[in-house]
Amino acid sequence: MRLFKPSYRDREGKKQKTIKWYLDFFTPDRVRHKLPLFTDRRACEAFGRRIEELCGLKAAAMTPGPELQRWTDDLPIIMLCKLVSWGLISNQRVAAGSLLSKHLQDWRQSLLSGGCTATYADLKAGRVKRIFQRCRFRTFADISASKVQLEIAKIKRTVCKKINGRLETVDIGPASVQTKNYYLKACCQFTRWMVGDRRASEDPLQHLKPRTAIEQVRRRRSLEVDEARRFLASTAAAGPRSGMDGYQRGLLYRVAIETGLRASELRSLTASSFDFVENTVNVRSDDTKNSKGATLPLRADTEEQIRRFVAGKIPQARVFNLPSPGNMSRMIRADLRAAGIEPENDKGILDFHSLRHTFGTLLAASGIHPKTAQSLMRHSDINLTMLRYTHTLRTAESEAVESLPDLSLPSREKQSAVKTGTDNVDTASPQEKNLSTRLDTKCGFRRTSVDYSGQSTPRAEIEKTAVSNGKQGFCGENQMRVVGIGPTTYGLKGRCSTY
Repeated sequence: MRLFKPSYRDREGKKQKTIKWYLDFFTPDRVRHKLPLFTDRRACEAFGRRIEELCGLKAAAMTPGPELQRWTDDLPIIMLCKLVSWGLISNQRVAAGSLLSKHLQDWRQSLLSGGCTATYADLKAGRVKRIFQRCRFRTFADISASKVQLEIAKIKRTVCKKINGRLETVDIGPASVQTKNYYLKACCQFTRWMVGDRRASEDPLQHLKPRTAIEQVRRRRSLEVDEARRFLASTAAAGPRSGMDGYQRGLLYRVAIETGLRASELRSLTASSFDFVENTVNVRSDDTKNSKGATLPLRADTEEQIRRFVAGKIPQARVFNLPSPGNMSRMIRADLRAAGIEPENDKGILDFHSLRHTFGTLLAASGIHPKTAQSLMRHSDINLTMLRYTHTLRTAESEAVESLPDLSLPSREKQSAVKTGTDNVDTASPQEKNLSTRLDTKCGFRRTSVDYSGQSTPRAEIEKTAVSNGKQGFCGENQMRVVGIGPTTYGLKGRCSTY
């Protein structure tokens, strides 16, 4: 290993030496390399000693220590790439020194190649980019779990509002636990991909776990049956709003409630998406959330309305001209208020996605098998269908309470009639009266003003015996049992027993 300055000839033909020093060395595989260094000879000598250490570790099949790793992290990216190509350091050191923006682009491409949609890949990469920019991370080596956790906790809910004629983003409060978990999962997914792609040796976020969402800030509810009818009738008779007339909006809401299609899926429907022979609506795999095509049945009356609505349109024409997501949210809130339905109450909020919740709730209220409901909702987990998208209707709760047995006490006349068998008429036969008298004498039953429950008995009922009342007498611990109900009664140790 030696340091030297190469010679060259200038434009006038004179022999000159370079300003920078060059390092001439052999790697453990006996390949000669020349590496341009710096103008300072002492800095070049220190660099040469580091190269000797790397060559020695490579020959001994050992990994660099912490001090040598910190030194390689500070090297320029061009020099790191050369050392990687010569086999002196691993590719992970170059990845740690590369800009995160480059890694994020590669991660997004890997999501697309794995079958994810462009919208999903952009959403994931955008979440990670937002957190890393707030933390001011430039390279993978800068990532700190504590900083990521702190910035995710500061995320706010934002909305776009017109201020002085311009759309501006305004914070309206802290984000929900679910939203924060989405950001954390995206960041952890990116760091795991870095380790799996051998761009990093360890995951700095592997110990971070999502928080448990005890209560969602944006808890949705479903429409009651009477609310849904009033909502659809009121919207169909209303005027234009957000570029859609009342009939088109009413038909849109009805299709959403009866099929459970999402807003993006409804936006993609064309006239050719409906099969009026099989009474179905088809959604392409490019437009669904799970990238799987869907074919859903339609009600006969709804299919007839859609048939008339798309009549005369070309197959490629959009069926519903949905506005932007922000305008659509304002549109449905206005239609709900016009129908006398408050969009938000103590049970939750009503937005466009609540129509999908209404679809799942009505399936459950109609007695549909959970597996069928899961198939219609297109969920991979039945727990999501039954726990998240199925709500309890108010009418179902009322019917459940009404089905309980009547626990009210009968009137005094009914109580007397139950005891005697008729309205205050003693229907006991002479043999029953005789048996009652014998039981009174031999088994120790006494006339008392307190009945078997310990309550005071009216004076008119004191003369009745335990048997004539249709109940067996119980005297607590000193109970007497009767042996046989017949001609002979035997007392056993002061007790009576019936066999």
